Amino acid sequence: MPLPATSPFTAAEFQRRQRHVCRELARRDLDGLLMFRQESMYYVTGYATFGYCFFQCLYLGTDGRMTLLTRLPDTIIAGLDSVIEDIRAWHNLPGSNPANNLRDILEEHGVRGERLGIELDAYGLTGLHYTRVQAALTDFCRLEDASNLGTELRVVKSRAELACSRKAGELADAALVEANRLAVPGAWGGDILAAMQGAVFKGDGDYSGNEFILNSGPRAVGGRYMAGRDHLGSNDQLTVEWAGVYRFYHAAMMRTILTGRVTKRQLNLHSLALDAHAASVAELKPGNTFGDVYDAYAKVVTNARHFHFTATGYSQGATFPPSWMDWPMFWHGNDTEIRAGMVLFVHTYVATMDQKHVTAPGQSYIVTRNGNEALSKMSMELVVND
Repeated sequence: MPLPATSPFTAAEFQRRQRHVCRELARRDLDGLLMFRQESMYYVTGYATFGYCFFQCLYLGTDGRMTLLTRLPDTIIAGLDSVIEDIRAWHNLPGSNPANNLRDILEEHGVRGERLGIELDAYGLTGLHYTRVQAALTDFCRLEDASNLGTELRVVKSRAELACSRKAGELADAALVEANRLAVPGAWGGDILAAMQGAVFKGDGDYSGNEFILNSGPRAVGGRYMAGRDHLGSNDQLTVEWAGVYRFYHAAMMRTILTGRVTKRQLNLHSLALDAHAASVAELKPGNTFGDVYDAYAKVVTNARHFHFTATGYSQGATFPPSWMDWPMFWHGNDTEIRAGMVLFVHTYVATMDQKHVTAPGQSYIVTRNGNEALSKMSMELVVND
């Protein structure tokens, strides 16, 4: 099936990815994979939709054959943006049970009595859906959790994927230009947010996997999106976390912007955060572990007796709502090895122990064979607008 002109990937690349999955299935002695993660479906076929909020499953056998089961509107999308040839619809009528449709598809593929991997760690596989899948496949085949199979294959990016990540970094920078320009005393958060999101869209970017975070005043210490917009005060702090997104590939960034007169305490706090960030980035190279990156950050902040998070970033890639976070994460003791071709977001959140002042410089990096490449070209120096 021909891919759309907007696809950044070739059919040959999708074929290579499918072969990688099939080899890993064989290594695990599995006869096929039931994909419920939208990220996995996009990785092996280019298929992207928010339709995973309903029941949908992509089956891939070790023989390379694939069948997608989804709702009727999403069969149209799959026919437009993916390499899937066998696309089936289930109809959400009273009493319908798509798990039974899935069993019929698996019967066609001749996997009765075989061992199949299933992505249990998937937003689309709700408790209700899994209960129905279990009931439909009991005494039909054996299921084994393979949630990490596609996730671990996706973490090292191809050249074409890294090109998408670099474009995402450019879009993230364009959004930061708007934030730096508009975050002045009296500015309304809605105007800043609209300009940042607009910069991404104007650059042919996409919606991000989770909301942009724009918190000021007492809310600036919060690391989650909060409804409602504030006007910036004459002496205020604005914590912003956002991502440039291109063809669903993310390049997240984080900054704290100040208004009015900056205090020595705030300057020292930001200087400490830059030191902690630099310490983390120095560990961001092949052969080190994700725990090494976190420990470098924690050591600098702890020695200065400031508040810090128990995690300081994670992998980035093509992800879908409700989160742009991907596996793995930087936390103490994580022995996952850093490898060339990974795209990693390092956020360096540092706050005073009373949590009244915060600073949060952060950006995404490509791990190279000898070190890393920043996806942002913007300065990390503190921005203060009066």
